[in-house]
Amino acid sequence: MAATAAAIHSAIPEVRRKTFFTGTPEIYFAKAIDNSRLVKVEDPRRNREMKQFGTALSCLFLLVFTYAWQHFRAIEYGYQIESAKRELNNLTEMNRALRLEDASLRDPERIDVIARSMGLVPPQPGQVIRMDNASADANTPVMASARSEIVLVGQ
Repeated sequence: MAATAAAIHSAIPEVRRKTFFTGTPEIYFAKAIDNSRLVKVEDPRRNREMKQFGTALSCLFLLVFTYAWQHFRAIEYGYQIESAKRELNNLTEMNRALRLEDASLRDPERIDVIARSMGLVPPQPGQVIRMDNASADANTPVMASARSEIVLVGQ
């Protein structure tokens, strides 16, 4: 008995053991309770209440989870939209730079300077023949064209 009291006394925290008024000793009695003979009685009303509570809690969880999922998806879509806008701006700027480079490369003066540096000379009169506005004169060259004609072979 003394060993049990000492074990209980050592299990109590030090703060609780030192009380302001130390005149009366604290005595703890160990009482063994045997609940092995108790039988739990099923309460249908309690079971129904617990099922209703579980269903309500499940619905609440589902609603909160759905709201949170929508909220985080909206945030994710916002980031994707901003990323697409940034990429669109970059591609627009690149397109503008490429158009500017294309225009500078197609400059006739630049082409003329490069051609003269390669030893090319302007064409002589009559050396250039324009094919787009061919006249009906028989002496002028005619641009060849492919015509699709159906030839029927006699049977």
